[in-house]
Amino acid sequence: MRVLLLWLAFLGPVQALDESVQAAIQRMRAPALEKPMRTLTDVGRPVVVFGGLLLVAAFDAAAGPSTARRALAALIPTNLVVEGLKRAIGRTRPDGDAKRSNSSFPSSHAANAFALAFVLARRYRRAAAVFVLLAAAVAFSRMYLNRHYISDAVAGAAIGTACAWAVARWMTARAVRRPMPGPDRKGFA
Repeated sequence: MRVLLLWLAFLGPVQALDESVQAAIQRMRAPALEKPMRTLTDVGRPVVVFGGLLLVAAFDAAAGPSTARRALAALIPTNLVVEGLKRAIGRTRPDGDAKRSNSSFPSSHAANAFALAFVLARRYRRAAAVFVLLAAAVAFSRMYLNRHYISDAVAGAAIGTACAWAVARWMTARAVRRPMPGPDRKGFA
């Protein structure tokens, strides 16, 4: 009961912040920004994500395929958590769309963008800032286009990052425990 009361006390200030930020972003909308923001949102579409991972696998012979596998492995729990929360919470989007299966909280675009940024930044460390900035830009585009509140985007970013981190830990631990095949062992790596 205490947890529920604490949670309810937390929701009021979050909703006030969401509405304040939403109003500020909507006031700054400009025709010149519409196309770039829609393009950033489109970066989060599955066909673009999978196409990008295919390019990573094809053009980085050294570690591209394993990086793409890690990214896909990170996207699975990310989307399971996000879609479960969307259906459980059913928050109406800022633009009024109230379909429960496509609810506002949390932002799947932000979750996927930050999960991918985490994986790609670990592999391509020199470009880490670029991946994080691109993920943040995708999340911002969802707020700009009035599809998400800031708490939706922040929660999505946290979920994506946490899931990618957990998958990276799991895959690293799994690789360490797996015995390497040798001349006296039969098997594959």
